[in-house]
Amino acid sequence: MSDYILSCCSTVDLSREHLQSRDIHCTYFHYFLDGKEYLDDLGQSMPLDKFYQAMANGAMTKTAQVNISEYLDYFTPFLEQGKDILHLTLSSGISGTFNSAQNAAAIARERFPERKIYIVDSLAASSGYGLLMDALADRRDEGMDIDSLRDWAEENKLRLHHWFFSTDLTFFVRGGRISKAAGVFGGMLNICPLMNVDYQGRLIPREKIRTKKKVIQAIADKMAAYADGGTAYDGKCFMSNSACLEDAQAVAALVEAHFPNLNGKVLINPIGTVIGSHTGPGTVALFFWGKKREN
Repeated sequence: MSDYILSCCSTVDLSREHLQSRDIHCTYFHYFLDGKEYLDDLGQSMPLDKFYQAMANGAMTKTAQVNISEYLDYFTPFLEQGKDILHLTLSSGISGTFNSAQNAAAIARERFPERKIYIVDSLAASSGYGLLMDALADRRDEGMDIDSLRDWAEENKLRLHHWFFSTDLTFFVRGGRISKAAGVFGGMLNICPLMNVDYQGRLIPREKIRTKKKVIQAIADKMAAYADGGTAYDGKCFMSNSACLEDAQAVAALVEAHFPNLNGKVLINPIGTVIGSHTGPGTVALFFWGKKREN
């Protein structure tokens, strides 16, 4: 057993079973559905199909990050057990949770000066964040100590690529990521924007592509262009989707056909309630290791 715990937030969009099997600990964000507060507990308190159906029916959503007090309450039992902590947060380009975790860690260090508490800004989101955690779990299991693993995370996190597309712009407009005019115009022309996460961990629209068929091909082409080794890529590939599994499966089929050296099958996960509150239904995301994200 390692003398430290590997930890993340629920916005990794991995299943509870996956996290448990990799011995990755998790703390939960919150979300509100039509004013009622819920815990973002990986679909346990509300099945994700029910959540997305409510959004499709017009329910209003809002999210809340883990606050300083919650982080402190979460960290403390591990520290009392004599464990050090390596915790990665959702990208600071999307959320302020990194600052909350840093502030909580500063308080915890005063209470437990003999313990190491490292907070890393993942600059990642959804199952891309999950893919980063999975890679860290591999290295921890190989015997890497907490200092070396923290350094590896900092040195490699920008090699993690995120590409997204959406067939429904409603919630991107509502969240201010796409203008109302662009949303109306895009809907009329059947435009599916192709987006990625940049070097500062921000979600950035990159291309406007007409028709779902073309954007499915385009997202697979981005992997060929940016993945380590191109189509010879031999790492893992994760995906996530918000109530559009068939679209995700179409992308996965393309990836598996064109990347014969993949480490296992493409792992498709549902987008959880926090990320999904901002994307709405109809979003597909693809994650892989590749060239460093730069300005």
